[in-house]
Amino acid sequence: MAYEAVPPKPTIDQLRHVANNYPIIDNHGHNLLLPTHLDIVPFESITSEAQGRALRDTFKSLSHLRAARQLRQLFECPDDSDWQDILDQRSEWLKSDSDRLYRKCFQGIHSILIDDGLAGPERVYPFNWHDRYTTAPCKRIVRIETVAETLMEGILRDASDRDLDEASYLTDTWLTFTDEFEREIQEAIQDVDVAGFKSVVCYRTGLDIEPDYETAAREVGHPFERYVERCIRKRKFRIERKALNDYLVLRTLEILSERLPHQDALSKPFQLHTGLGDNDISLRESNPAFLQPLIENYSRVPFVLLHSAYPYTREAGYLATVYRHVYLDLGEVFPMVSRDGQKSILRQSLEIVPGSKLLYSTDGHFFPETYWLANKQFREVWLELLIEYIQKEDITPHQAIGMTKDILFNNSNSLYDLRYQVEFKELLEPAQKSITFNPKAETPYQTPTPVSGTQNSHMVSPPLPSPENSYQTPAFPPPSKSDTLYQPPPFPPPPKVPQVYNLQIFEDFMSQNSNIKFVYVQWVDYMATIRARIVPIKEFDRLVRSGDRIGISQGNTGTLQNDSITSVVNPVGQIYIEPDLRSLRRTHRRDPLAAATVLCFWRDESGRPIRQCPRANLEALVSDLQYNHGINLLCGFEIEVTFLARNSGNKNQSYTPLTQNHAWGTLTPEQWLQLPLLADIATSLSEIGIDVQQFHAESGPGQYEFVLPPQTPLSAVDTLIQARQVIAQIAALHELRATLHPQPFPGTGTAAHAHISLSPPDKDIQFFVGGVLRHLPAICAFSMPESASYTRVVDDHWTGGTWVAWGTQNRETPLRRVKDGRWEVRCLDGFANMYFALGAIIAGGLLGLKGQVAEFPQKDVPYNPSVLTAEQRLAYGVEEKIPASVEEALEKLNNDGELKEMLAEGLIQDFVAMSMAEQKMLGEMGEEERRVWLIERY
Repeated sequence: MAYEAVPPKPTIDQLRHVANNYPIIDNHGHNLLLPTHLDIVPFESITSEAQGRALRDTFKSLSHLRAARQLRQLFECPDDSDWQDILDQRSEWLKSDSDRLYRKCFQGIHSILIDDGLAGPERVYPFNWHDRYTTAPCKRIVRIETVAETLMEGILRDASDRDLDEASYLTDTWLTFTDEFEREIQEAIQDVDVAGFKSVVCYRTGLDIEPDYETAAREVGHPFERYVERCIRKRKFRIERKALNDYLVLRTLEILSERLPHQDALSKPFQLHTGLGDNDISLRESNPAFLQPLIENYSRVPFVLLHSAYPYTREAGYLATVYRHVYLDLGEVFPMVSRDGQKSILRQSLEIVPGSKLLYSTDGHFFPETYWLANKQFREVWLELLIEYIQKEDITPHQAIGMTKDILFNNSNSLYDLRYQVEFKELLEPAQKSITFNPKAETPYQTPTPVSGTQNSHMVSPPLPSPENSYQTPAFPPPSKSDTLYQPPPFPPPPKVPQVYNLQIFEDFMSQNSNIKFVYVQWVDYMATIRARIVPIKEFDRLVRSGDRIGISQGNTGTLQNDSITSVVNPVGQIYIEPDLRSLRRTHRRDPLAAATVLCFWRDESGRPIRQCPRANLEALVSDLQYNHGINLLCGFEIEVTFLARNSGNKNQSYTPLTQNHAWGTLTPEQWLQLPLLADIATSLSEIGIDVQQFHAESGPGQYEFVLPPQTPLSAVDTLIQARQVIAQIAALHELRATLHPQPFPGTGTAAHAHISLSPPDKDIQFFVGGVLRHLPAICAFSMPESASYTRVVDDHWTGGTWVAWGTQNRETPLRRVKDGRWEVRCLDGFANMYFALGAIIAGGLLGLKGQVAEFPQKDVPYNPSVLTAEQRLAYGVEEKIPASVEEALEKLNNDGELKEMLAEGLIQDFVAMSMAEQKMLGEMGEEERRVWLIERY
């Protein structure tokens, strides 16, 4: 007869190992901010829901003081480091190895269920981006208010007050909205990436929700009409009318409850924000007790009451106890509440709630440290509480271990039907692997079959373990160093100086160009003027190795090309010029100095990006396109330039074109004589690594074109600027002026066409037609920034024409589609600050992608729009003209709220103010004086 070995009972040491290391399914988190938007939210908000001035006092709260101590440990700061030291060290980690910091913060997280409706997609990473830091794929929680508001913004995109006068307009809008809302929810139910749904009705109008669907449907009519009127007149789409908010909740619950496969089936869960929130919430109406009638009416929808319902934890716990389909989430109070408060909340949660009805979440959002702090603090406080219960003999270590695994992993895995498998080293000694269990051994903590065991409608879950073997796992010996989960090596000691620059780039450059003695440190201001400091190489070497920047007065960013003062000038403060070593390039061989050029970002005193910086603005938009839409761009520029000879004795015509016997693509004897100039330019460009694909005569007298190869957007503009400098300097050595003036002489049009390719190309129509073309009148303020720009744009001259239109291989439209994925922007000239112009084009394209519309009224125009009748143009969706003046373009820009939001409003305000000041200055000049002034500055 064989005897069964009885394993030793688990100990507190083994409980400690499980509590500190068991994988987590975080049932409620949010997206992290993109690097370009890390500064839009104060970092201290990670421990408080306070906002504005109220947030200043958070530094004296227990929750903040505790978090600051723990963050010192995370960032390996000295114990006496203050908050600014922590921020500085954090900035250093983000610059030196952000990926490693993120991995450290997400350590131990198996998966996150991400509510991706907290911030717009232009500000945060998409939900599945976070998969790189979790063991299993992350899932979406669909926020229904965001769905509804996005739909209404699309439905009312082109609506005006005139539409409200139509008798059936509001009825039609309601029918369209309800149909599309139901379609979105149905599609989300079928989407395997969607784990559940969420409402923030608590924030909008409170939890006192009308529980009867038919009553809610009758009461929504008038509030919906008022909401539509506000949307049209104020372009604000936030839904905060009680009847409408209640209807959205009930309509979602109705849809979730429909067509379930059998009587006991349950839908995907429905999360509700309860309790803890900022001052935007009505504290009294955030009590989950209000939800009881609603919960009773929808017994086939699992309800998850979020954020511990603090300070109404007991009320939420009561509901989770007496209703089989209600669960209590233990999130957000970590790290928003002090240690004692957190322990009190957990005590209240456990007063009557079964362990199988409790779910853990971080409510992590925006910063990876929110996840790290929440997990660290929960594990600490949870372990303290369990040890206390064990010492009082309320539970055993074995039961505590089982409860820990449930709350951290099992309950969410079952409720959301995730079917994830946990891999966790149970610390078995080899001799114990064959031990069997005595059925009379201690009764473990047992999890009854959760409500989803009756099975969610969207898939059938595997059966749960039977009570007999639920937690009869072998006992654990005390953990040893070799038994603990893999820990990545700690960060190296923080550097003594900031790692601002990639020194390898600089050292590689100098090894190939050891004779460099000076560096032209250059930046481009709002008016496209290239500003520069000449720095000896020894000082430049010191600057990059020590992480320094060059300080200039804040006021310099608000002056015109001749340093005229504008209203934008701020004499107080500094900006810091930071060379981008990726743009480092030696100058041509005929430069009087053995030198290099480098283009720069603008930074603030803390080294953070200034969004108004032309280069930083472009880089942020490119990142948005890559991270949020998976699209990469290549840009190739055409440099059209007119070579002029100075007439020193002719006051009426200060310049004459280099050649007169001239036409597009010709090579007359007169032009042949100028080949040494053109070859000198092409050779000089090639020697510094700028390979011209071709150059040829353009249509105007003295006009030529140099075609640059395609590059990524920032590199393409950097190369364009450096190439133009070479062209102008070599021309000067030939005693000529190379000008980018869009019409240096009547009938001569000089552009700066850009070819833009999307990869993959499948969304180019949404990008260019739905976005760029839609916002083109406003974009013109950047792409054609001077009065002279608009003298070039006429019909029937291959200048892109005067109509807002697009066409395949149509050079009489401002947007020419060359082929799938490749387009040419023709309403662009050499006066533009190309960082701004290309940034505005990408911003418009992003708006088109985010609109998610496939068909547009603007069709592919196979004709010159100017020769069509008004009726024919209308058939192609051609209704609007390009602005006729820079003033009109600036007005269009100022009124384009969507584009302003994409580009940062401060940038728009300053650019418009400076442009208007420049036009006033130019308006005071005579015609020839104005022409010469522009020729000599561009």
